[in-house]
Amino acid sequence: MKKSEQPKKPLLVVKIGTSTLTAGTKRISRGKLEDIARQIEILREKYSIVLVSSGAIATARQYVEVSNWNELVQSKQALSAIGQPRLMQMYSEVFNDFGLTIAQCLMTYRDFENEESRRNTLNTIDELLRHNFIPVINENDTTAVEELILGDNDKLSALVATLVNADALIIASDVDGIYDKNPHIHSDAKHITHIHDLKGLEQVVEERENGLGTGGMQSKLEAIQICFEQNVTVYLVNGGKGNFISACLDEEIPSTKFVKSD
Repeated sequence: MKKSEQPKKPLLVVKIGTSTLTAGTKRISRGKLEDIARQIEILREKYSIVLVSSGAIATARQYVEVSNWNELVQSKQALSAIGQPRLMQMYSEVFNDFGLTIAQCLMTYRDFENEESRRNTLNTIDELLRHNFIPVINENDTTAVEELILGDNDKLSALVATLVNADALIIASDVDGIYDKNPHIHSDAKHITHIHDLKGLEQVVEERENGLGTGGMQSKLEAIQICFEQNVTVYLVNGGKGNFISACLDEEIPSTKFVKSD
């Protein structure tokens, strides 16, 4: 190794869903953005970090009178087009306060479908990281619709994690991980800390609609399956908790860690 070369840091992909960004409200939480930025400021000494962020439509609803908008896909696409630049502005303003610079990457599934697109995407992300920019990735909702309908970028985050050969994908949700029953329905649900085999897992997952994002537990399991196939470790953690990224890595808060058995 040449003296000018630096060993690559472990790479984390962190997926931030709408429910995490809104912190249980109907608006994007500046406090939660500050929490994320504060963690990244510390973690980047040890890790390279890529964010996959939802929240464009929720951001638009803060600025647009939505009573005349419907739930059709084209209306959601239009709201996403309105909200995405404002969301990135919020990221930029908050992260700048912590000395962090970001870069927006809008992607579609077509970017993963052929080798040239995959290579170009990977090269772009690598170059941004090399220059200490934090890629903030979202689906290009104005031209692609799958994650608008279901997923809330869960699948996208898994595809990104496998593309960049991440050491781990951290999915921020509104629960502390996987339970043997739905904890929002069953008070006696038991938390599962480590999962090494996905067989039978769907039987303990019950969907719960929260009215904000589009991602349920089923879409997260599909994302985890994508990562399992490429041996990428996945953490499912409650993004509503402070310092959730660092705390789940250090096992200081409840989370579920998915590691494929050898």
